[in-house]
Amino acid sequence: MMLRIPEVLSKQQVAHCRQVMDAAQWIDGNATSGHQSALVKNNMQLPETSVEGRQLGDLVLDALERSAVFISAALPLKVFPPLFNRYAGGQAFGIHVDNAIRPLAGSDFRIRTDLSCTLFLAEPDEYDGGELIVEDTYGAHRAKLPAGDLVLYPSTSLHRVTPVTRGARVASFFWLQSMVRDDGQRTMLFQLDTSIQQLAARLGNDDPQVVQLTGLYHNLLRRWADS
Repeated sequence: MMLRIPEVLSKQQVAHCRQVMDAAQWIDGNATSGHQSALVKNNMQLPETSVEGRQLGDLVLDALERSAVFISAALPLKVFPPLFNRYAGGQAFGIHVDNAIRPLAGSDFRIRTDLSCTLFLAEPDEYDGGELIVEDTYGAHRAKLPAGDLVLYPSTSLHRVTPVTRGARVASFFWLQSMVRDDGQRTMLFQLDTSIQQLAARLGNDDPQVVQLTGLYHNLLRRWADS
């Protein structure tokens, strides 16, 4: 499932991120690339260990904890600390798939990458190109979202970023390990949870149908989840 989650960050938070990033030191984006990705990746990013990157990463993580849609769709178990990148002057990222396991340098923290996330930090009219293109069995899906919006998609997907020919595309990117490994099961749980919330809004949380469906949701989650 590929999902857009709007307004994860407010415009004021985006402006703060851009101010911090504009004053930071950038490095070659291949600092965190796997072997295959390094062959097709051309961008810049904030160092993983930079003070600015960690400060902004904490801001993003706090915002994700407040996003009910993100929690429902991702069912996160572990989230890799957010990273930040920039594309300009024709830079792009060719077709690739994310590494299955992502370790955090200098620690014993590692995750299985079930879901990939891109949080846009530049408005679409600030740059030309820079579309995220995610491929699945139904074709290619494009994302170029307003600043503050996030796109969530399976890490198993082939994906790329088209060349940025004007301006700069700035974003946060990261991965997470979900409590539910299987994308199909995770999608069904998200759809069920969404339907329950809509039904509860009309009938109330104590309606027998809402209670029954809520029980079904938790029993499926109990069956499928790792914790």
